[in-house]
Amino acid sequence: MPPTNPGLPAGKLPGELLGRLLSKIQRDDPRVVVGPGVGEDAAFLDFGDTLLVAKSDPVTFATDLAGWYTVQVNANDVACCGAIPKWFLGTALLPVGTTPDEVELIFDQIAEACDALGITMIGGHTEMTLDLPRPIISGTMLGEVEKGKEVMTAGARPGDRVILTKGIAIEGTSLLAREMRPQLKRAGVSASVLDRAADYLYEPGISVVPEARAAHAASGVTSMHDPTEGGLATALSEVSAASNTGMLINRDNVPILPEAAELCDALSVDPWGLIASGALLITAAPDSAAGVIDAVTGTGSPAVDIGEVRPAEDGLKLVSGGQELPFPIFERDEIARVLGA
Repeated sequence: MPPTNPGLPAGKLPGELLGRLLSKIQRDDPRVVVGPGVGEDAAFLDFGDTLLVAKSDPVTFATDLAGWYTVQVNANDVACCGAIPKWFLGTALLPVGTTPDEVELIFDQIAEACDALGITMIGGHTEMTLDLPRPIISGTMLGEVEKGKEVMTAGARPGDRVILTKGIAIEGTSLLAREMRPQLKRAGVSASVLDRAADYLYEPGISVVPEARAAHAASGVTSMHDPTEGGLATALSEVSAASNTGMLINRDNVPILPEAAELCDALSVDPWGLIASGALLITAAPDSAAGVIDAVTGTGSPAVDIGEVRPAEDGLKLVSGGQELPFPIFERDEIARVLGA
């Protein structure tokens, strides 16, 4: 007989389980403006005229760039709250036998990423950890936003336009190229395509800080969200759940970069469920959406309207060519699925 309580697969906790666990957390401190919640990118703490924004996120893939990568993904989530990322703490858990040069490389990567974004590293922890097969780097990013100018995932409202920057799945494509290069070469993907895909971390890049700041400076943004594990499909579900809304998304408007399409096709991966940092998901009031798109494109990153926020009772809907399609649901990220296989 199958186990009555099977173990969980790699990836995020299922949303239902996470929601149940978070509902048990007591939150009596009145200075906690936003605490833990499904779909919310960070916590908000009241510091008078300023809100302190706090976010923690680990990196377990792309180990050759783990230090640099950790700063990027944490800065993204703080920027999605309308805040400026300012202070970083990093925890590095490293396999026993890691060399001093390898440790120094991680520190150098963190310093490089912090310097580029104007962030100060203020502390953390490093240790050699038993039975660990690869480095795990976890970061905590702190930022500030003026009270009243914060942005929450829960801010989307029916009638808002849904905007996506750059395209999908930038992060996942780079990880596939870096982690599965031999398999992709055997599947017929050329070395030049793999090189371009691996470089997606830098070009078009996984940072959304410039786009988030430009969108925030434009009027009318109601929510911003960084599509990470579970890809765009999960990010849309998280915004919908956090804001208690539905959505109507036009699949034909969602850009998928050419190398992403080729690698996903070679590995039978659905890009809609592939980890997608580098894209920024924005909702904006309908009369402000064009201005937000113009502000983002002014940073050099394309942005497109992919749909509309609807009332909660409409649910999540996907259309293509005028036909309604089942909305994709992913129990775990596609990269966890293929690497696990």
